Amino acid sequence: MSYRVRYTKAAKEDLLRLYGFLVIKDQEAARRALATIKKGMDLLQDFPFTCRKVSPENPFLRVMVLSFGAGGYVALFEIEDERTVTILAVRHQREEDYE
Repeated sequence: MSYRVRYTKAAKEDLLRLYGFLVIKDQEAARRALATIKKGMDLLQDFPFTCRKVSPENPFLRVMVLSFGAGGYVALFEIEDERTVTILAVRHQREEDYE
């Protein structure tokens, strides 16, 4: 079964913020980071249940860890129904509120 992956407005803003922060330092790294995040989100089309649950009370709220360089990113998402996965937030692992 293939899921449709959609992004909340906040998640889109997160991606723009993360790209904007990195592009100032290294444009190529910024492009690679977005490619890494996209590859992870593409994986959710087929395997959203392989990611870690946020809490036992809600088995549909999950996080995906995306390795990148010495750190990486964390994507919070919810499996809405049998066809839809919604990305709620994307953070860098070094951000204070990454979880």
